[in-house]
Amino acid sequence: MLGETMVAVIPAYEPGVTLLSIAQEIRKKKMELIIVDDGSGCEYDDLFHRLREFAHVIRYPENRGKGHALKTAFSYLSGDRTGQYSVVLLDCDGQHSVEDAFRLAELAGQDRGALFLGSRRQSSDSPVKSRLGNAITRLVFRATSGVGIYDTQTGLRAFSSELLPEMLEIPGERYEYEMNMLMRFAEEGIPMIEEPIQTIYIDNNSGSHFHALRDSARIYWEILKFSGSSLLSFLVDYFLYSVLLMSLGGAAAANILARVISSVVNFTINRKYVFHHEEPVIRSAVKYFALAAGILACNTILLMLLVKAGVNAFLAKIVTEILLFVISYLMQKRVVFRKKTAERERAVA
Repeated sequence: MLGETMVAVIPAYEPGVTLLSIAQEIRKKKMELIIVDDGSGCEYDDLFHRLREFAHVIRYPENRGKGHALKTAFSYLSGDRTGQYSVVLLDCDGQHSVEDAFRLAELAGQDRGALFLGSRRQSSDSPVKSRLGNAITRLVFRATSGVGIYDTQTGLRAFSSELLPEMLEIPGERYEYEMNMLMRFAEEGIPMIEEPIQTIYIDNNSGSHFHALRDSARIYWEILKFSGSSLLSFLVDYFLYSVLLMSLGGAAAANILARVISSVVNFTINRKYVFHHEEPVIRSAVKYFALAAGILACNTILLMLLVKAGVNAFLAKIVTEILLFVISYLMQKRVVFRKKTAERERAVA
């Protein structure tokens, strides 16, 4: 085991020879280097053999994803090292400078309770896919977490060894792991500090293994599940609302009765399948239906205002549901189905 106080971790899937020069630079900085071969295949045997001169190389035969590769390195570190050190994560394609990585590792060693993020500033020279993806993810992350981070997709991240247990608890095996990391830290109130770094895109980022549709779905999976649950509940709600409106004739009464029934459906789905909540059902039900009552009151008032303003009652219902969707998601995630992590449990015990 080496004596350095900084460890660089690089997950590698079908890397180019650029990784050799990156490894050499890292070792010149007196940092320990761990490279995880995420199932690149036997045709990369020679490259990884050469990399062993500069790094501890971990290999496994099948591709399991970036998140799995990172956690493999974290598990190795947890079992192999003692004492304090800082960890910096880099991509294998040369789009992070070693100088920036070294600087972030130093900062993580100085502020041991924070996650440091290498923040790239997008410009007209950046690939359109990267600019668009970062902009969308930035907006979604801010809306769902309440924390503003400019570059949510950066792979250059640094933290102290004290945060390794937290890193190992975070779910996700592929690209969604990096977003889950940010979401977990936002929930826990762990500081996330952005540091400006060089913006490097090699060959228009063509070497990236990020699959826009598939991996974006993984990143936004929790939000997609919540949206699906909300859509199903809305269909139940809207169907009952329409039936009751035609039979009772009053929009307010129809809205209240339909919402009571659809809320039971929504609570059951969200608790079990969306947020995987383990708190006793009675306790979470009390919080959920208190929120549902508040949402219902706002929903009904807004609905009546729209109807009195001359908006069609059926259209008014759709408008109110869309407006209150984000509020409902944030409150359910942060209050009703908020996860109690192991750290908080230890604090309470």
